[in-house]
Amino acid sequence: MSISDTRGLSTIILAAGEGTRMKSKKSKVLHKVLGKSLIQHVINAAKYAGSEKTCLVIGYKGEEVKEAIGDGVEYAVQKERLGTGHAVMQAESFIGEEGDILVLYGDTPLITGETLKNMIETHRKEQNGVTILSAIVEDPTGYGRIIRDESGNFVKNVEHKDANEEELKVREINGGMYCFQAKLLKEALKELTNDNVQGEYYLTDTLHIILSKGYKVNAMIVKDTNEILGVNSRAQLSEVTQIMKRRINKKFMDEGVTIIDPENTYIEPDVSIGIDTIIYPGSIIQGETVIGEDCIIGPNTRIEHAKIGNDVSIESSVVLESEIGLSTTVGPFAYIRPNSKIGSHIKIGDFVEVKNSTIGNHTKVSHLTYIGDADVGANVNFGCGTVIVNYDGRKKHRTTIEDGAFIGCNTNLVSPVTVHKEAYTAAGSTITEDVPSRALGIARARQINKENWVDKKNNR
Repeated sequence: MSISDTRGLSTIILAAGEGTRMKSKKSKVLHKVLGKSLIQHVINAAKYAGSEKTCLVIGYKGEEVKEAIGDGVEYAVQKERLGTGHAVMQAESFIGEEGDILVLYGDTPLITGETLKNMIETHRKEQNGVTILSAIVEDPTGYGRIIRDESGNFVKNVEHKDANEEELKVREINGGMYCFQAKLLKEALKELTNDNVQGEYYLTDTLHIILSKGYKVNAMIVKDTNEILGVNSRAQLSEVTQIMKRRINKKFMDEGVTIIDPENTYIEPDVSIGIDTIIYPGSIIQGETVIGEDCIIGPNTRIEHAKIGNDVSIESSVVLESEIGLSTTVGPFAYIRPNSKIGSHIKIGDFVEVKNSTIGNHTKVSHLTYIGDADVGANVNFGCGTVIVNYDGRKKHRTTIEDGAFIGCNTNLVSPVTVHKEAYTAAGSTITEDVPSRALGIARARQINKENWVDKKNNR
């Protein structure tokens, strides 16, 4: 039974906790793992699994969560923290009479959409009232246990503190994620009580309420126990980051990308990389970056929200929100700032900075040059030490350098100015006026040598 041809699916994500062990001024669920907040990873997994709408139950720093996540989801507020069942109660108006509903946690970023899909399919195939995501672990201490009968049927969920000697030996634990028939969840929430030592409403009590009404409850064992890991401290944040990093890097290696040192390479989940590209250690690839085939990235390179063509080499450099064409080399120690479009067969050498500029094919910018707010044509050569002076103290201005121009070493181009096609500038010039096509622009004082100047200086 596929998800697409059955009843609708919604998701409630619990995100009201304070997360005191994080020792942070911001909401726990907004801390990031490889570029995305904890809760955004969970939202994305639910969407991948087919969830049509999502409700976040917020509390501590709730307005901050709203601002970060935006209008793509609905919100419910838990003003008092009175247990997981109480949290879900706050979203009662979100729960419909038909379809299924996932209940997830906002601090479990390793849960995958594929696992949630499998849980939903199991839930519907077995016609369960509720399906629990469980895991088998080496050390179940502190976790609720899934107790089954001799035939493997779910009998009950028992908390560690309430378990007897035999139940404590059980290694199948409740992973804390559920798929409910929406109507049954809504009915069960009305029967929850806080008649316990903590005075809280437990979501796990709904399992026994639904079971008591004659509906089937079962647990699906997750293949990778890491998927249920929650983040409650900075150490756990680091732990899940390492797990996700390894998961992503393995995916790329399986797809034909060479990663020299996976432990020291950080690639975010929305990145795309073509086959036979090689990633060297220390590289950080972020955002919705697209890298083509046969590229060499790194070592020690950072690329964010960029589009990189095939056969590009980027060494020890930073590329932000820009495009680079085919067979171009960048670095070492280059800085490509946002809104730059660099063409094909170009050399951007050491200690070159490019900002908000276009650079045409076959142009060479070999070293020690700043190009800001400029439109550069094809087959242009920049001498060492060129600076485009784009800021007058109040406004930015653009410079145009047309095809085939040759910019001499230590040239200052004071914007706005145009160096026309195949024109030259003399080394050491400060160009403040347009240079005509095929002309030589010279803007420097004539050299004067003062004979015996040193002797006169020393005799003063």
